[in-house]
Amino acid sequence: MLMASLAARPTVTAHGLRPIAIDPRVAVGVATRGRPEFVRLVVEHLRLQTLAPAKILVACVEATDVEGLAAAPDLVVIASEPGLTLQRNAILDRLPEDCEFIVFFDDDFFPQREWLARSLHAFEARPEIACITGHVIANGVCGQNLSAEDALERLEPARPDDHDWVEENISPYGCNMAFRRSAIGALRFDEQLVHYGWLEDRDFGAQVERQGGRLIKLGAALGVHLGVASGRMSDRRLGYAQIANPLHLLFKRTMSPRLFLLRVLTDFASNALKAPRARARRARLAGNLIALGEALVGRCKPERAGRF
Repeated sequence: MLMASLAARPTVTAHGLRPIAIDPRVAVGVATRGRPEFVRLVVEHLRLQTLAPAKILVACVEATDVEGLAAAPDLVVIASEPGLTLQRNAILDRLPEDCEFIVFFDDDFFPQREWLARSLHAFEARPEIACITGHVIANGVCGQNLSAEDALERLEPARPDDHDWVEENISPYGCNMAFRRSAIGALRFDEQLVHYGWLEDRDFGAQVERQGGRLIKLGAALGVHLGVASGRMSDRRLGYAQIANPLHLLFKRTMSPRLFLLRVLTDFASNALKAPRARARRARLAGNLIALGEALVGRCKPERAGRF
């Protein structure tokens, strides 16, 4: 039913009739695992952008990850080893030669129909911008129980012109982020964050910024992130990553000591306070404590999260 509603939507902008344009310079990458029903919807939704990508690259682990996703000229399916950073690197390695802008969306992120057009306009207006992250108007990760239908209903009345603002020096948010390809160069996502890509977006953004690029948050690039739980790793693994990954970034100098302490203390305190009432928080707290114990003896590393 939802697929039918997507197909029935007219190919017009929010502010008037205009045919959809396809820009050969724009590619979208989606890493997915174990959620074929969502990646199908996201791919169909991307094709309704007012500025559609020339290529949609979907990195999967198993054939069942893209089950039901029909072959099409704009679709490239990439087989990859499991892990968000590995899958995104597989996408970067397969970019078309004429691609100048690569956009990463999560497989449960629905961008408003002008997301790509607004971001491309910002890139063209300001050559110093290397990375754009959008404005998430609803996020299931923050406790909201959202469905794909909810996302479309929230996006339908959304007007980008009502959010005409820019924040400077903002770390990208992995569910929706765009990069100028020339600013990436040979950089790749850190594959040591293989078992839980916690903060991989901050790390990658910091590497891009270190090379002289500007990072911004664009208010007019609106979207909804479902934050679907299916296909995720265990909460204990997340708890371990909440300590191990920031520590790894601290040693790499892609996270400052102040942000490291703030990130770790906030997550640990939140898990500890909510542990008596929530099983998931108890599991995360257990992962926190294991990682802290290993940190004291110099054994805490992101790749060790794979034990859970």
